[in-house]
Amino acid sequence: MMLQGIALRRARWAWYMYDWANSAFPTTVVTVFLGPYLTQVAHRAAEGSGGVAVLGMLVSADAYYPFLVSLSVLLQLIVLPLCGALADARKWKKPLMVLFAYAGALATVGLYWVEGERYGLGGILFVVANVCFGASVVMYNAFLPELAAPHERDQVSARGWAIGYLGGGFLLGLNLVFVSVAERWGIGIEHAVRFCLASAGIWWAGFTLIPAFGLPSSDGQTAPAKTEEMNWWKQLQQTLRSLQGAALLFLAAYFFYNDGVQTVIALAGQFASQELQLPIETITSTLLLVQFVAFVGALVFGWLAQRWGALRVLLWSLLVWIGVLAYSSIGLQTAQEFRLVALAIALVLGGTQALSRSLFSQYIPKGRAAEYFSFYELADRGSSWLGPFLFGAVLQWSGSYRWAIGAIALLFALGGVLLFGLHRLERRRDREIGSDS
Repeated sequence: MMLQGIALRRARWAWYMYDWANSAFPTTVVTVFLGPYLTQVAHRAAEGSGGVAVLGMLVSADAYYPFLVSLSVLLQLIVLPLCGALADARKWKKPLMVLFAYAGALATVGLYWVEGERYGLGGILFVVANVCFGASVVMYNAFLPELAAPHERDQVSARGWAIGYLGGGFLLGLNLVFVSVAERWGIGIEHAVRFCLASAGIWWAGFTLIPAFGLPSSDGQTAPAKTEEMNWWKQLQQTLRSLQGAALLFLAAYFFYNDGVQTVIALAGQFASQELQLPIETITSTLLLVQFVAFVGALVFGWLAQRWGALRVLLWSLLVWIGVLAYSSIGLQTAQEFRLVALAIALVLGGTQALSRSLFSQYIPKGRAAEYFSFYELADRGSSWLGPFLFGAVLQWSGSYRWAIGAIALLFALGGVLLFGLHRLERRRDREIGSDS
């Protein structure tokens, strides 16, 4: 039974605040600071040996951080579905969300002690933090059907994404200012970066207190019988067999277009630096501005979805992505144009992600939200190799960053074709329902 009135509004705000809390990790840690810093630590450790030892293999210092990202994604392929099934079977969404949030936050705070040649410690802490981040987000997303009726989910999901962008951008802005003035205060750059990494963990842990106390402790359903409770593994197997139709078609579309989104986020800085020859200050300030414009974009797309439908607006957003990438591959030249393109991306960025979550929630059977959102998260994480591989392959073949960034539009096109198939499937279903009535 869904909460009502003041209790529902408080629960929603508690839910929004977890997006505010956890967004510090992908922005400050993953997007900006950890990759370059941990690569530098690995280079120190590898000096004279040609690489660093990882699981019995010799890995080059430059490949160390990408290797860790891949390892953490592989672990999530195992962990997330198991945790989703367990959460649904035993009604543990909130305890597991809080557990993973604090485990991830503590691992992130631990990055402060990664200095000198401690690449191994940094690698372990990052893998733990990234796996816990993904698992906590599965539980967080699974609250959406409980906190919003189907017709409300677009706006509720959009507000969550918007507040997340605001929180992540606010902390990142503070950290960038701190790094820029650290040496004037007698603090070395490496020490300042370690402090910024730890600040993301502190932020994550501190603001998680709000959802920890504000979210409902159960999903409003009666607790399962003990015999049912012990069959969560069989429940997962049943979900795997039953994941078909609209839900499966959506996940296939999401696999492609979301990988395009993540690839643009990850490689926009490299494109701006290498192809446009823009200074790092311009790139950093532009990426920070994106966080705040995406806040507005998520809210606008939530409003549009209320009037036109999430699926239709999502298809429009993919057309914008394709247009922006086409222009980037042909006409983009100056710093001013880069900022304008970044602002256009920011407007559709939050909306694409927010509406994807709310649309998928419409296809989830009652009481199976955590399981289904575990596969949603896997479609997000599991495709993270495809876009960078396509970008790298085209860059190697053509020698052109413009061809490489333009090729990413193919991922949005494939996702759009599948989404259009979903749109036709829903229209046919609506006609069948209308004829039956």
